Amino acid sequence: MSDPKVEKEAGSTEPAQTPAPEPEKKKREYKDFGHDDDEKATHAKVDMDQIQLKAEDLYDKEKVDLETIVVDDVFKLLQCDDNGLTDEEAARRLELFGPNKLESEEQNPFLQFLSFMWNPLSWVMEAAALVAIALSNGEHRPPDWEDFVGIVLLLFINSAIGFYEERNAGNAVKALMDSLAPKAKVKRAGQWREIESAQLVPGDMVSFKIGDIVPADCRLTEAINVSIDQAALTGESLPQSKKLGDQCFSGSTCKQGEAEGVVISTGPNTFFGRAANLVGQDDDTTGHLQKILAQIGSFCLVVIGIFVIAEIFCLYAGFRYSYRRGLDNILVLLIGGIPIAMPTVLSVTLAVGAQQLAKYKAIVTRITAIEELAAVTILCSDKTGTLTTNKLTIDRDTIRTYGPFSAEDVILLAAYASRTENQDAIDQCVVGAVGDPARARAGIKLLDFKPFNPVDKRTEITYREESSGKLKRVTKGMTGIIIELCTRNKTEELENRLEADVEEFATRGLRALAVAYEEVDGEDPEGEGNGFELIGLLAIFDPPRDDTKQTIDDALALGVKVKMVTGDQLAIAKETGRRLGLGDHMYPAKVLKDGPEPGSRFKTLDEMILDADGFAGVFPEHKYEIVKRLQALGHLCAMTGDGANDAPALSRANVGIAVEGATDAARSAADIVLTEPGLSTIVHAIRGSRIIFQRMRNYAIYACAVTIRIVVCFAILAFAFKFDFPPFMVLIIALLNDGTIMTLSVDRVLPSNTPDSWDLAEIFAYAVAYGLYLTLSTIALVAVAIRTTWFFDAFGVRLHDGATQALDHNDPQLHTVVYLQVAIISQALIFVTRSHGFFFMERPSVALFAAFCLAQLVSSIIAAYGNWGFTNIEAVSGGWIGIVWIWDIVWFFPLDLIKFAMKATIIKYLRARHEAALAQETAHTGVPMTRTQSRAASIHESLYSNRVSFLRRAARKVGFGQKISMKPEELQRFSSIQAARTGSVLARHPSRPNA
Repeated sequence: MSDPKVEKEAGSTEPAQTPAPEPEKKKREYKDFGHDDDEKATHAKVDMDQIQLKAEDLYDKEKVDLETIVVDDVFKLLQCDDNGLTDEEAARRLELFGPNKLESEEQNPFLQFLSFMWNPLSWVMEAAALVAIALSNGEHRPPDWEDFVGIVLLLFINSAIGFYEERNAGNAVKALMDSLAPKAKVKRAGQWREIESAQLVPGDMVSFKIGDIVPADCRLTEAINVSIDQAALTGESLPQSKKLGDQCFSGSTCKQGEAEGVVISTGPNTFFGRAANLVGQDDDTTGHLQKILAQIGSFCLVVIGIFVIAEIFCLYAGFRYSYRRGLDNILVLLIGGIPIAMPTVLSVTLAVGAQQLAKYKAIVTRITAIEELAAVTILCSDKTGTLTTNKLTIDRDTIRTYGPFSAEDVILLAAYASRTENQDAIDQCVVGAVGDPARARAGIKLLDFKPFNPVDKRTEITYREESSGKLKRVTKGMTGIIIELCTRNKTEELENRLEADVEEFATRGLRALAVAYEEVDGEDPEGEGNGFELIGLLAIFDPPRDDTKQTIDDALALGVKVKMVTGDQLAIAKETGRRLGLGDHMYPAKVLKDGPEPGSRFKTLDEMILDADGFAGVFPEHKYEIVKRLQALGHLCAMTGDGANDAPALSRANVGIAVEGATDAARSAADIVLTEPGLSTIVHAIRGSRIIFQRMRNYAIYACAVTIRIVVCFAILAFAFKFDFPPFMVLIIALLNDGTIMTLSVDRVLPSNTPDSWDLAEIFAYAVAYGLYLTLSTIALVAVAIRTTWFFDAFGVRLHDGATQALDHNDPQLHTVVYLQVAIISQALIFVTRSHGFFFMERPSVALFAAFCLAQLVSSIIAAYGNWGFTNIEAVSGGWIGIVWIWDIVWFFPLDLIKFAMKATIIKYLRARHEAALAQETAHTGVPMTRTQSRAASIHESLYSNRVSFLRRAARKVGFGQKISMKPEELQRFSSIQAARTGSVLARHPSRPNA
C-alpha cells in the first residue's frame, strides 16, 4: 500500500512504467521529498488470552514487538472491544489512570507572600529588626520599638507590592491544562455520547471528524479518507493521511474525513503531555535578573559587612562605647546600607513595562523576561506559522506551462478539479489562488467529480463548458501519476523538461502539482476522452508572512541575529531563508549529533551553530539543544514558535515568544504571547524592553551608590567625630527614597541600538565614585559645623541651646541638618545616573520629578518641625534649611563632571580590558563570545528568585523518563509503547479474575 503521508505531492519515487519493447528508454523518477515504505504489522508473540502480562513481558521484543503491534492486540492489552467500556469500568480506570488533563500544583498564596522576604537583602533587614527589638535591651532603656516597627513596615510594603505583581503574572500551566479538547464523542456500553474530554480513559472508543481536535492519543479502528494536521506537534506544513491502525495524537486537528479509534493514552502520558514534561524539565536554570540581583546584593552586603566589623572593633574596643550606643551605630549601617527595595523596584518597573508592551499586543506572562529580552543577542525562530503563514499557496512566479494554456488558465483549470467544500489543504490553496472561490464553478456545469484518494493520488472533474456546450475533463495530482495518464503530445523532450522542472522544485523546497486536460466526445460523462495532455506544473509552498522580512531587517538593525530552526525539510528552509534575506547557510539536524564534517571550515559544533542561518528537520530535543548550546556560549536567546513541538525550546530560551495563533502548549511555555499576526510586535517588544532595561540600570547604579554613601559616610563620621546618627532617621530616608524611586518605572529614557547587558564592573565603578563624592559632601558639612563657627558668622544660624558651633558632636539639631543634607542630595543623584550627558539635557518624567519634589518637601517639613525626642532630633530654623539646600546644590553640579571623568578613564579601561579578553578567548576557541552571560544557576542566585516558576512546580505523571522524539518513523513505535504501558497497568489491576 502506498504511504498515507503522501497527499497530492508531485514526484513519486515510483518509476513510470515503460513499454516492454523499449528497454533502452530510461526510467523516469520525479524526485520529490522521499518517504519510507510502510512496515507490515505483526502480532504479539504471546498468548493474548492471558491478559495479566508483566511489565517485563511487554518490553520483551521477542514477545511483543512494540514497533509494529497490531490493533487487535492493542484491544486485548487494554481489555476492551469496539463496543466501548461500561460506565463502571470507565469510572474504575479514571481512578487508575487519572483524568485526561495535565495536573498542576497550586502555590500557597501565604507562602508566596513570605517568599518576597526570603533573600539575603531581606535577611539583613530582618536581622536589623531583631537587633532593634531583642538585643537593644539593657542600660535601663526599653527595646527600640520605633525602629522595629519601621523596619517591619518597610519589609511588608515591599513584599506586598511584589506579591501583587506576582499574582497578576498568572499561572503558566493553566493554558496547558485547558489545551486539551474540552469535549469528546465516546462510545460507552455500545452507545455514542458526548462527554468532557477530561473523563476519557485508555480503552475508550472515540470518534472525530473534520474540524475536530483529537481528544486523546489513539489508534484508528476506522478511517475514511482521514487527514490529520500535526503541525502543532511535528512542524510539518502538510496534513498527514491516516489509515486503519495508524496513531493520532492529542491536540492534533482532523482536516478531512471521519475516524474512530481506541484511546491508548490520556493526560500526562500522551505525546502532548510528554512534551509538556520536557517544558518543565529546566530545573538547572534561574532567571537572568536574579543572577544580577545576587551580584548587586553581594556587593552591598560585602561593603556593609566590612564597615560593620570595623565599627565593632573601633567603637567597642577603641572608643569603649556602651552596648546600646554601639548597637545604634551598627543599626544605621544595616538599615541605610541595604537596598531593600531593589527587588520590588525592579518588579514594579517590569510590571509597568509589561502593561506598556500590552499596547503593542504583546502579553507578558513572566515579567522578568522583559529584562532578558533587552539583552537578547540571538532570535531562534520557528518557520511554520511564525516566519511563514502556515497556509499553502500557489507560487505564481514559478508556474511551468507545457501547452497552449497560460499560467492563469492552468490555475483556473486546477481549481475546476478541486473541491469547493470540505476542502483538503491542496484544494484550498488551489481554489484560493483564483481569488473568488465562485470562479472555480463559474461558467461550467459539474457532471462528475472524483475526489483525492491515497491510491490514485489525484482528483478529476468532468464538466460541460456552458459557453461551447462541450464536455471536458481536468485532473490534477502527483506528477508521476499524471504523466502516466497523458497520451496526447507526450514526447521525450516534454518528459525531460518535466523531470528537470520537478527536480528544480524539489531542490527549492517547492511541492509540485501536475495538471492535465482532455476533451470528451459525445454526451456521456463516463465516456473516453481524446487523451490527457499535460498543461502545467504548479509550485506549492508555505509563503512568508508579509511583514516577516521587514521584521528580520529591523531585528538585525537592533543587533539581534535571527536563526531559523524548523522541523520542515532542508530545501524548504533554504528557500524560505532566501526569500526573507535570512541567508541559506542552513544545515540538517543530524549535524547536531555528528558535528561538522571532516575537512569543513568549522572546527567545532559550537562554531557551526553560531555561523548557521538555521537548521532544518529538527525535533524538540534538537531545538532545545541549539538554544542550550547558544546559552552556554554566553548568548541570551529568544525563541519564537507556535506549536507544541516548540514548547521545550520556548521554555529553555531566556525569552520564549508564542506568536499569534499559537497552540496553548506554546503559549504556556512562552514568556511573551503575541496577539497580532506576524513578528513585527517583537521589534516593538525589543525596543520597549531596552527602555525598561535602561530604567533598571539607572536604579542599580543609584542603589549601589547610596549604599556606599550611607555606609562609608556614617562609619567615617563615627570614627572621626564619634557622631551617632539616629537609626530611625535613616529609616525615614529609606522610606522616602523608595517611594520616589518607584516612579523610575515610568521614566523617560532612550533605548540602546545594541543588545543591553549588565556590566556590573561599570555599575560598581560609578557607584563607588558617586558614593565617595557624596560622602565627602556630608563629612565636609559636619566638619565645618563642628570645627568652626563659619555658619554662625556667615548666616547667623545657631544650634541647640544657641550654640554657634557643634561642640557637642551629637547635637540634636546637627542630626537634623545632616538628615536633610543626606536626604536631598542622595535623591538628587538619580537625575545624574539616569542621563548619559548633562542631567538637564534629558528631561525626566513628570512622575519622577513630582515625586522628588514631594519627598524633599516632606524632608524639609520634618527638618522644620521634627521635635522627636525618641530619636534625638530637633527642629532647625529656616536659615539652616536654606543653607543645606544651597550646600547640596553646590555639591550637586560637579556630579556630571565625575560621570564624564569616569567614562574617559576607568570605564574606558574596563571596556578595553573586556574587549582584549574577548579577543583572546576568540583566538583560543575560534568562537566569538558576547558580553551577556549564561543562565547557570547557583544556590546564592536562587535565593533572589521571587518569581514563581509554575511550570517547574507542576506535578506531571509522565510515562517515560527519556526525552521525547517526534521523528515520523518513530511515532508508531511511540504509540505502541503507550498502549503497552497502559496494558501493564491494567494487568496489575485486571477487570476480570484470573482463569
